[in-house]
Amino acid sequence: MRVLITGAKGLVGSALHQYCAAAGDKVLAYDHAGLDISVADEVLRCVRNDRPEVVINCAAWTDVDGCETNPDKAYAANAFGPENLARASREVEAEFVTISTDYVFDGEKGAPYTQEDTPRPISVYGEAKLEGERRSRSEYPRTVIVRTGFIFGTGGRNFLSRVVDLARDRQPLMAISDALGTPTYARDLAARLRELAVMNVSGVFHVVNAGEGATYEQFSRAALRIAALDDGLLKVVSMKSLKRPAPRPVDSRLECLLSKAIGLRELPAWEDALRRFIEESAAEQRTSPVAHISN
Repeated sequence: MRVLITGAKGLVGSALHQYCAAAGDKVLAYDHAGLDISVADEVLRCVRNDRPEVVINCAAWTDVDGCETNPDKAYAANAFGPENLARASREVEAEFVTISTDYVFDGEKGAPYTQEDTPRPISVYGEAKLEGERRSRSEYPRTVIVRTGFIFGTGGRNFLSRVVDLARDRQPLMAISDALGTPTYARDLAARLRELAVMNVSGVFHVVNAGEGATYEQFSRAALRIAALDDGLLKVVSMKSLKRPAPRPVDSRLECLLSKAIGLRELPAWEDALRRFIEESAAEQRTSPVAHISN
């Protein structure tokens, strides 16, 4: 299968590239330098030339605070970009999958959000991602929207991905105690993205690891426990105390009704996924020729 991946050097994109290549796919991988999805003509030319059977969009501007202060850039990447890819995918009759976010919800439900819940974003980032969903599906009804969040994995620069490395380096850790989501391992997400792409389905899917969800503090303590590290460096903070430019939902946990309806099994529990991530990361560091070098 010929699979075109955008955002291929990011956390999810790199995991997807690896997974698809291992499955025997011909992978056409583009980072932002190779393909700016906000430029419609560039996108159309690339997709016409490559003629993929599947297009999976992992490209996004995920700097939530940056989006708040630069909405034009946020909409270019997160709304118009997916629309451009949907249009190009329709022209070559490729399956199209694009990643959205749990931040399309306001976090006030007090329970996991399903596809039956009405989105109500409270930040520019969430608004732009929701607009990307709408534009993509309007342009190409066969689009698959995958909402996810609290992603962690190899090569990630976000807190969830780096908490163990930071603790090993004896660096102070600030973990938010009152922001709740459903942790999602990039490798498990990648497997589900490809699975949805080959099923010839459309619609909105919520893809997260199984479990009740966790706060950043709970996730951090679980990670340090699995890695047999002291959590004494962990400093617990509230979301409000950080005084960041963009508001965040306090509870953005997700649950998928559509996956169950079409017979897809739930992803592994997030704590099991976290254990795999930590074990795999440790194994990779042991085999790396520069594993002893600290940044």
